[in-house]
Amino acid sequence: MRAVLDPNILTAALLSASGASARLVGRWLAGAFELVVSEALLCELERALAYPKLRQRVSAEEAAEFVGLLRAGAVDAPDPPDPPRRSPDPGDDHLLALAERGRALLVTGDQHLLALAHEFPIHTARALLDQLAND
Repeated sequence: MRAVLDPNILTAALLSASGASARLVGRWLAGAFELVVSEALLCELERALAYPKLRQRVSAEEAAEFVGLLRAGAVDAPDPPDPPRRSPDPGDDHLLALAERGRALLVTGDQHLLALAHEFPIHTARALLDQLAND
């Protein structure tokens, strides 16, 4: 199984070590699924982790170490050029296209994306954890 984790899931994993997002990253590290990333996704994560509000909780060193772990261990997929418009938030279209191109499901907490779950393989972190537990 392959999965694209939305930067909001990756950020949540750093903010709460006991939350579903952190447990999901732990399952990836344990080899339960392949994580698919792209340069745009990693850059978005780096930008988010540099926000002053987040920097109070995640140091620059922790952020760099986490992004480095993702770069080294995840499947690097090319960024889809000009993704088709499918989400109410055009900024999310690249995630849908990345998951589609990488033959992966998308894991997110974004309600705009979760509303599209009837059209695309989109799960919450909790739903994927449940699925992995049942496999």
